[in-house]
Parts: sequence; C-alpha cells; structure tokens
Amino acid sequence: MVTLQSISSCPKICHCTEKNGMKTVHCTSRNLETIPTDLPKDTVSLLLDSNKITKIPNNAFKDLYHLQELDLSKNAIETVDTSAFKGVAEGLHLLDLSHNLIQSVPKEAFTKLKGKIRLANNPWHCECSLQEVLRELKLDPETVNEISCQTSVQEEYVGKPLIQVLDSGINFCNFHHKTTDVAMFVTMFGWFTMVISYIVYYVRHNQEDARRHLEYLKSLPSTQISKDFDTISTVL
Repeated sequence: MVTLQSISSCPKICHCTEKNGMKTVHCTSRNLETIPTDLPKDTVSLLLDSNKITKIPNNAFKDLYHLQELDLSKNAIETVDTSAFKGVAEGLHLLDLSHNLIQSVPKEAFTKLKGKIRLANNPWHCECSLQEVLRELKLDPETVNEISCQTSVQEEYVGKPLIQVLDSGINFCNFHHKTTDVAMFVTMFGWFTMVISYIVYYVRHNQEDARRHLEYLKSLPSTQISKDFDTISTVL
C-alpha cells in the first residue's frame, strides 16, 4: 500500500522542490555510486547527474509512475540492463545518458521509449546492434553529432560521428553478415582440411604398415618359408 509519506518523502542525501504540483528530486553531485531506492513515488523530474553511478539495473525506476525527466549524465555508467527503464519508458519526455562510459546497450532497454534521448560523449562501439538501437530512438538533435565511434567493426570509422557514417550509406549490419559468412566459410574450410589430413594420414599409415610387413616377409630365410608352406600343405 502506498502511503502519503512514501509519496512525498525525500531521500536525505537529495533535495526536493515542488512547483505547480510537479516534484523535482535534486541528487546532483552527491557522490552516489548507485541509484537511490527511496525516491518519492510522485517524482516528475529526477536529477542524478555528476555522480559515480556505474550501472542502471533492472527496474531501477519502476515505481516512479509520474517520471518525465531523468538526467543520468556525467556519471561512470558502463552497463544498462535490459529492463532498466521498465515502467517509466512510456512517460519519459527526456532521458539524458550523455558523458558516461557506455559502449553498447541492449535494444530492449529502450523499448517503448518515445521521449528525447541524449547519448553524446560515450565511448560507443559502432556495429550492427548499436545501429539497430539508434534507428528506434528519438535522438536529441542538438547533441546527435556528438555520438561518435570510439571503436568500430571497421577501423576507418573510428573517431567519426556515427550519424554521419550512417547517413553516408554505411550499413554495419551488412558488414556483420559478411563477417559471419566469412567466419562460417573459414570454419567449414578448417573442418574440411582436418578430414582430408586424416584421410591422407590414414592411407599413408596403412601403406607404411604394408611396406614393413612386405620387408619382413622378404627378410625371412627361404627354407623357413618352404617349411611353412610344406606344413600348410600337410595339414591340407
């Protein structure tokens, strides 16, 4: 049961203000390493920027049904879990994840997100999955050119704005498929080479055994061979 106190209380480490019935929770520069769990249920704007948060776990904001603005910029975020924004994605007008340490995010993390999102100044790894994520998002036009490739599946795009690369007609997913096809071909060729090598080894090994056996027979004294033959004839 949600009580009035749980709705309006403010975390001790933060500062809360209210204007026109809209509550803002200020947790800027509080040396936070994790997202507070005792946030007011009626929070409309949550400012968690300039902290030391490293991860956004699943269901981190699930009880904040009125949340419209979420600022997580200037942290040390590396990981965004699949259900990180579950329960609030549809209501968010602005999500700021700029100036963090994010290299990639699961596509599912932004499902149902219709608001503006800022992803600038992160060490993005440019490849197919990131391309698919960005295709579904409403990126902030003022910071979109600051989404750059720190690393990439194709080295020539390192250091370049991702949007410019995509606008030039580059498709990382096509490159991904080609890479997969090449890897499959190499694997099949490796197996084929191993099979051929085994067959060659098997044939050569048998030839060597046959040669040794023939040389052994040749080395036997002729009298011994005759005796063996006579013995066999007598038996017959």
